[in-house]
Amino acid sequence: MLKSIFHAGTFYIEAVVLAMITALVLGIIIALLYKKSGTCISSFAVILAVLPLLVMSVIMIVNGNLGTSVAVLGAFGLVRFRSAPGSAREIGFIFFAMTAGLAVGMGFLTLAVIMTGLIGGVIFLLEIIQFGKEVSKERELRITIPENLNYTGIFDDLFMAYTKYARLERVKTTNMGTMFELSYRIELRNMEKEKEFIDELRCRNGNLSIILGLVQRDKNEL
Repeated sequence: MLKSIFHAGTFYIEAVVLAMITALVLGIIIALLYKKSGTCISSFAVILAVLPLLVMSVIMIVNGNLGTSVAVLGAFGLVRFRSAPGSAREIGFIFFAMTAGLAVGMGFLTLAVIMTGLIGGVIFLLEIIQFGKEVSKERELRITIPENLNYTGIFDDLFMAYTKYARLERVKTTNMGTMFELSYRIELRNMEKEKEFIDELRCRNGNLSIILGLVQRDKNEL
């Protein structure tokens, strides 16, 4: 049975030191997992390492006091309101660290270690198998043409030969109105013929600028 090392209203120095060490170790483990799982923001990793210790301290200070609990809740709400939006990954790690700190603050050290190991293991496994990462074959194509060239249907035969589909998204005037920039969404039939496809387009647009790249996705902010 998992029991708390704290007694209601009473804290012993040995138990407090053990809880602080446990919270700090778990925070460092969570921060290391964050660094291994993708792009790392150094300042965020540092705060993530000490977040369980901070949450543990707050929980110990509150210790069942209703008035203090409401004040702490208001403070956390103010911090969130004044913070810039983060990605789903960063917010998830914040909740992860806070959960570990909450368990330690309540005195359930064994439970905190088990949860950190289990949740961390699941995150690590999902990152290894690249769960949820869809490799899109869709490309964004931007073609610059002179203003005297009628772009309607001019590339249709090339699109039929090299792409599965092509959709004109936007037409934009550039260079003081002397040129047009056509933006397409396409999917190539054969990626190995990408250069051949671009060379064919260059012959049609007078060797002006052509940009072919990945479609820009919106950042997964919450």
